[in-house]
Amino acid sequence: MRKVTKLVLTSVLTASLFTVPTGDFLKRDVKAYAETVTKTEVSQAVFENAAKEFGVPVNVLMSVAYNESRWQQHEGKSEIGGYGVMNLVESDHGRNAKGDQTVSGASSSSEEKTQDMIGQAAELLNVDSNLLKTDTEQNIRGGAALLAEYAKQTTGELPSNSADWYGAVVKYTGSDIEETATEFADDVYATIQTGVENTTSNGNKLTLNAENIVPNKDTAKNIPLRNAKFTGNDCPNGLECTYIPAAYKQFSASKTNYGNYDIANRPQDGLDIRYIVIHDIEGSVQSAINTFLGNSFVSSHYIISKTGAVTEMVRPNDVPWHAGNWYFNMHSIGIEHEGFAATGADWYSEQMYRSTAKLVKYLSAEYNIPIDRQHILGHDEIPGLTVAKQKAMHWDPGAYWNWSHFFNVLGESINPSNAGNSSIVTIRPNYNTNLESYTYGGSVLEPLSSSFIQLRTEPYFSAPLISDSVLQSNGAPGTININDWGNKAAIGQSYVKADQQGDWSAIYFGGKKAWFYNPNNKNTVQGNGIVITPKEGLTSIPVYGAAYPENAAYDGTGIASSARGVAEVLYQLPKGQSYVATGPVQSDYYHAKYFNDPSTNKVVKGQEEYYQITFNHRVGFVKKSDVEVVEPK
Repeated sequence: MRKVTKLVLTSVLTASLFTVPTGDFLKRDVKAYAETVTKTEVSQAVFENAAKEFGVPVNVLMSVAYNESRWQQHEGKSEIGGYGVMNLVESDHGRNAKGDQTVSGASSSSEEKTQDMIGQAAELLNVDSNLLKTDTEQNIRGGAALLAEYAKQTTGELPSNSADWYGAVVKYTGSDIEETATEFADDVYATIQTGVENTTSNGNKLTLNAENIVPNKDTAKNIPLRNAKFTGNDCPNGLECTYIPAAYKQFSASKTNYGNYDIANRPQDGLDIRYIVIHDIEGSVQSAINTFLGNSFVSSHYIISKTGAVTEMVRPNDVPWHAGNWYFNMHSIGIEHEGFAATGADWYSEQMYRSTAKLVKYLSAEYNIPIDRQHILGHDEIPGLTVAKQKAMHWDPGAYWNWSHFFNVLGESINPSNAGNSSIVTIRPNYNTNLESYTYGGSVLEPLSSSFIQLRTEPYFSAPLISDSVLQSNGAPGTININDWGNKAAIGQSYVKADQQGDWSAIYFGGKKAWFYNPNNKNTVQGNGIVITPKEGLTSIPVYGAAYPENAAYDGTGIASSARGVAEVLYQLPKGQSYVATGPVQSDYYHAKYFNDPSTNKVVKGQEEYYQITFNHRVGFVKKSDVEVVEPK
């Protein structure tokens, strides 16, 4: 069971945990962070008080919360838009997972909206909706108020028996899909029957004692539910897979106001599928299905539950809005996973890894996608198209997604070639012994196995963490926040080695020289790949978030200048630095702006070619015309 420490840490951050002789710097960083934050408590008493106030059995309230969040407070930063311990969904969260600046992602005016739990709860409590997002107590009160309201709707009263709250739990899902809604309600009652305990992000231990309560499923019989299963899913044999089509519809009179994906004919239309993007939902399976079925401007090809069950929602030949970067949407398949990045150790199960691996191998064979870390990417490795979007890009699946184990299950090596080159290093610490402590949401997380290593400005432990020019301003150092990707390299990422001093190695990372502890190369293996550097005579070259065509490529297409692919310069890659690359690839752009009008969808190919590089924690693109390929030393 995952544990999370309180803000004041003493013995847990010792040198023995980190297998390094200077763990004091970690205590210092954690303590400095702890002194700057305030905390909202998640406690047994808060659940008990909310249950009493609204007449909800505390076991039902706590079990719903556990199955939604494992009793952890979350920030709601996902496409799904769920907030807090109760995972209260806000339908009009206005996120634009299409990742195309010509689309606003504005709220729909249609009557068919994704369930707005935040709005409903705020009205019931007569409080500002923002409190339900940020204040744990109000979030739990909001969940209790909703359950009470749903109980009245299903039974006409507040039942005194926990068994009679089954219908209320079904309605709490917000889903009208029978399998989705009832599976969640069944899980809630199974949790009550087995009992559970967990430690929250503020260090409080919560316990739900086991009770033999058999749900009264008749309380859900009047809830209109439908069977949305379809046969003919795109999954390998032997994988539990259901096809439930995501919404594809026009949301208003405007043909540009639609969702939640674009029709395409990949790869026959010229859009090769070359990436698979690993996401987590930042919520539950049913919240993702509900969102993708609603007017939400977001979808993904597949969803995988903690039990390993797969739901396909968009066909691979179409382009769902999942990555927040239109170029990667054009060329990728998105796989969502139930859970939260900050507590991934509680969610990323063995069944999940194995189902995902089966699916990835199937898709790789079907669409000729290389199984390597340049093409199997985390959402946290996808860049933004603008500087503003680069800063706001998501950071899932995060530090606790075990890339080493995932590739082992895939039957592939993190570093496919046995013969490496000493000037290229692939990050590969032992996940099980690579214990890192991060901060998140006002708490210090217990040291757990991590896929990340943290990078410093100098080769010693007391040196500041490196900073990213997009994330930190005025030269401020990086942080130990789990969502600060600017100073973290992940298992499987490859970089050019820049220096070595004693037990410390340096790599070129984000335009800087970044140091990490690497005694006897314990955290790396020799890597392979193309190495690029700026052409002689250039002081720096731009790094982009997409490989979009030059303007001349649009001549004769009829595509207006305002509707073309545009990627801002995100960073400058300075002369004298080298990066590992793949490619080159021909630039392209998929123009898809109107609902159900495939005649206006066009693939534009450019003359410009790009190399893809791992620039920092995220990938980027540099023009072939700006670089030269150099022999690794």
